[in-house]
Amino acid sequence: MAIVYMTQEGYDKKMAELAHLENVERPEVINAIREARDKGDLSENAEYDAAKERQGLLEAKIAELKTLVAGARIIDESKISTDEVQLLNRVTIKNVANGMKMTYTIVTETEANLREGKISITTPIAKGLLGHKVGEVVDVQAPAGKMQFEILDIAI
Repeated sequence: MAIVYMTQEGYDKKMAELAHLENVERPEVINAIREARDKGDLSENAEYDAAKERQGLLEAKIAELKTLVAGARIIDESKISTDEVQLLNRVTIKNVANGMKMTYTIVTETEANLREGKISITTPIAKGLLGHKVGEVVDVQAPAGKMQFEILDIAI
């Protein structure tokens, strides 16, 4: 079983998703299968086939989430420093080429969500920033080519 590092918030979200799948969606699928079965001949019953397929996908997702949370290790956020960029820091950077400022929180892969400004520690930008301090200019090899970012702020 792989160890996956998560914040308490990320772990709680995964547990809530798992509870929803088990307590809401699973009973809905079972009910849909029961209703389709009650309609008679299963050999040509598209509703039954669709419900069974949905059940298979749902059970696979539940199993995946259970494996993920079973291997989860909660990161102790009290040990996080802002001396240099590290996991769970909120980093404000400036693109040296165009002056555009961006703020990202560096999180684990399972918690990345660009809409929330959370980037995975495995992305080129996060990798390039790790271990650097405020005021440093870092070179980042991104898919679009080499970019330079100045670190303006590191926060928790």
